[in-house]
Amino acid sequence: MNNFHTIRLVLGDQLNREHSWYKNIDDGVLYVIAEIHQEATYVTHHIQKLCSFFAAMADFAQSLKADGHTVQHYSLDETVQYESLGHMIRSLCEHYGVENFDYQAPDEFRLMEQMRNLDLGPQLHITCYDSEHFLLPQDEISQTINAGKHNRMESFYRKMRKRFNILMDADQPRGDRWNFDGENRKKLKPADLAAVPEPLLFSNDVGEILLRIEKHQIKSVGEATDNLPWPINHLQAMQLLHFFCQHCLPNFGRFQDAMTRHGENRWSLYHSRLSFALNSKLLHPMQVIETAIEYFDRTDSSVDLAQIEGFVRQILGWREYIRAVYWANMPGYAQRNELDAQRDLPEYYWTGKTKMACMQQAIDQSLNYAYAHHIQRLMVTGNFAMLAGVNPDQVDDWYLSVYIDAVEWVEMPNTRGMSQFSDGGLIATKPYAASGSYINKMSDYCSGCHYSVKERFTEQACPFNSLYWHFMQRHGDTFSRNPRTAMAYRTWEKMDPDVKTNILARAEHCLENIEIL
Repeated sequence: MNNFHTIRLVLGDQLNREHSWYKNIDDGVLYVIAEIHQEATYVTHHIQKLCSFFAAMADFAQSLKADGHTVQHYSLDETVQYESLGHMIRSLCEHYGVENFDYQAPDEFRLMEQMRNLDLGPQLHITCYDSEHFLLPQDEISQTINAGKHNRMESFYRKMRKRFNILMDADQPRGDRWNFDGENRKKLKPADLAAVPEPLLFSNDVGEILLRIEKHQIKSVGEATDNLPWPINHLQAMQLLHFFCQHCLPNFGRFQDAMTRHGENRWSLYHSRLSFALNSKLLHPMQVIETAIEYFDRTDSSVDLAQIEGFVRQILGWREYIRAVYWANMPGYAQRNELDAQRDLPEYYWTGKTKMACMQQAIDQSLNYAYAHHIQRLMVTGNFAMLAGVNPDQVDDWYLSVYIDAVEWVEMPNTRGMSQFSDGGLIATKPYAASGSYINKMSDYCSGCHYSVKERFTEQACPFNSLYWHFMQRHGDTFSRNPRTAMAYRTWEKMDPDVKTNILARAEHCLENIEIL
């Protein structure tokens, strides 16, 4: 048996080859990378999500071995004996008789608590290291974000731009504007569809992983594929990054909110699809930002400032901000339900079997690819759940389940905060509630729908239309005083009383029959 003095745990979302751990080779250090039943089952994951993490972990273990490190990669077959992650750590430390156990700070509160509560005996020294991934250091979060209060993302974003000198001219933003969001809301017209690039997809063989998942009866959702299209190592992630910068970034911003039901590439459009590679740490956020800016700065660049700013804002602004809000407000954030939403999530979120075309498109895509872009998540599936008053615990579970990039630190604030307003406004300054008219404005979904987006209360009326007004009336005490939603209440007051009665009656009918919409 090797004489190890230290075990170092590498979690499935800590696949960072550039971490300082790997600068030196020490034969006394054993790196442990493990498929753990605890992590495979704490929620019912999409099968492509399970395969992507397991394949990326196996690839990472091989790359560390190739670099000369000593690595034990355990599959579900070897870890089935352990009740939990803590049980596995204790058993391995005892087996190898090590003096030290090292781990990188987990991104999720539940795992951090598990690590903090480890009891490995008085003789064993436990050390927590930074993951060396995020741009805002963990120890600065409490100084940057006021817990229990709303913190403006735009202010946070501007500070980050200045701090890292990103798209800056001295102390001013390039182009004399911080934000081009207003220009990045174009709808895809029929003439635009032919130019949508075919996505770069990989073909990673996960046949053995699928068999292993089936053998251990790990429940999953979504469409399985033997040839996984997602990147599972740094090289593939870099290929996807360069593909995005070359083929998608020139139109990323202007069409980032657009949705369509036409074309084979309707699920990918101009989006980077880098979120799994980032959240598993195959890519570093600054590497992504700097690569994109290099393409923007080329003399022959087809990327304008609005496109690059929109992309940088997602990585440097939104992603870092969401993480900071999560850590500043946990663990209480996970229990926030300010709108007292208690309805069960409709079954069609798991099947896509609904007559609402927008919901069917967004859900089918999510089940087929473990992916949907932010507007599909926020303004279609998320919007409907909020309007219907679905319990945020169930909404959280669904988003955590179906998306390949979903780990709690990023999923929960985006869902419970931005999408459901369950946090009472810690993230959003208003609920992102909308009728069918918004979906019609940003997509072509409505033209092929069983329901009519132009009708408000007939049997054929789009459910979003009546549910929107029902939601606003249910929560009038909260939102009528909000400057960003007050206009909707003034519009409601001007409506004919019979129209209002019919709209609310239609909404009640939709809620009573929500499973068959």
